[in-house]
Amino acid sequence: MRNILLAVAVLGLLTLPSVGVAQTLLETDPGNSVRTRADLERLVEFYDEVLASPAYSDRVKREASSSIERVRARLRNGDFRVGDRIVLSVQGEPQLPDTVAVESGPKIVLPLFGEIPLDGVLRSEIEEHLTRELGEFIRDPVVRAQGLMRLSIQGQVGSPGFYVVPAESLVTDALMVAGGPGGSADLESLRIERGSERLIGGDQLREAMREGRTLDQLNLQAGDQIVLPEETSSVWGTIGRVMLGAVPGALLAVLIGRR
Repeated sequence: MRNILLAVAVLGLLTLPSVGVAQTLLETDPGNSVRTRADLERLVEFYDEVLASPAYSDRVKREASSSIERVRARLRNGDFRVGDRIVLSVQGEPQLPDTVAVESGPKIVLPLFGEIPLDGVLRSEIEEHLTRELGEFIRDPVVRAQGLMRLSIQGQVGSPGFYVVPAESLVTDALMVAGGPGGSADLESLRIERGSERLIGGDQLREAMREGRTLDQLNLQAGDQIVLPEETSSVWGTIGRVMLGAVPGALLAVLIGRR
């Protein structure tokens, strides 16, 4: 009975009503867990419609303008940055490392095959891209590849620091890799930053987490920072402090909206 009450309390904390920007900018199809070029192009079309419509507020349009620029940057520059890694398997090539670091360029360097450029390549395209590039050296290569991104996870988590996680992970997965929320964590104030810019937080982030949006679907890149602040004196912050320590990480992920 006690566990049920704890679950209900945390569920209440994570299902505060979402309005305005959160609903508007998340109502489009999120696409694949690792977005394809077609997914991103549809997203640009959606944001263009928001910006052109008189039905949306200035606040929504500012958020849409910021978001569309990040999506266009992905389409133009690709996803890979220094600090990312690629999990790699090439059939019949045991001398190749199973994980390769992305270097400045961006590029990777493989034994025997040399430099392979990654400029303009999306995470969803990495397997096809490497198959094509290695096809210059190997006949009909069989390649398996997965992009990992390097994120900073800070604040009230078990072990703050930098972590390399799969792009199709959820925000909750990233938090659990860093040891999960601490006893004084304020989930209501969870946010994601890029440098000094706040990318997403508040209602919009809570809505994204409830819908099970992945890190890739949130358009994150290497160096972005997930910040879980210490609780405030708010009622929900107090409930979070009391309850979070008793809720297992797996249950936390389910309550937030893990698929």
